[in-house]
Amino acid sequence: MARPHVIPTGIERQFGDEEIIVSKTDTKGIITYANRVFERVSGYSQHELLGQPHNLIRHPDMPRCVFALLWSQIMSGGEIFAYVVNMSRNGDHYWVFAHVTPSFDDAGKIVGYHSNRRVPERKAVDAVIPIYKALCAKEAAGLDPHAGMIAAAELLKTVLEGQKVCYDEFVFSL
Repeated sequence: MARPHVIPTGIERQFGDEEIIVSKTDTKGIITYANRVFERVSGYSQHELLGQPHNLIRHPDMPRCVFALLWSQIMSGGEIFAYVVNMSRNGDHYWVFAHVTPSFDDAGKIVGYHSNRRVPERKAVDAVIPIYKALCAKEAAGLDPHAGMIAAAELLKTVLEGQKVCYDEFVFSL
């Protein structure tokens, strides 16, 4: 299934505080497992999710530089916590507090990634929205997508340095 062209509706979906959205991917980000909460909130069936790139649910208001940071962390064997806005099949959006970790085989080689996503604190989402808007604007202002992402990553680095925190500390401070 090719990634469908979905237009954001501006409507926010909710899921329960006690629920966890879970997915697993291979090393290239292709979905190998999706739990029922993920299916319900995203609006995709398991059949439609499995074998697809995880960016199937990427919302255009989510800065690419944050995903670049995420991939850098997990590909090097680390974990990351992040606030992420995703887009469901019909264009509704939903915010998550994501914890993404690599999965290792017995020899210590990364064989995939595991993500658990919970309902975020509303005050954290409200705090991150203007930052993400600024990062997306910086990405869009680039001469090309790559240059825009690099400029946005520098802006994020400046914000973090100004607060004297690393990304994870920033996320937990919200």
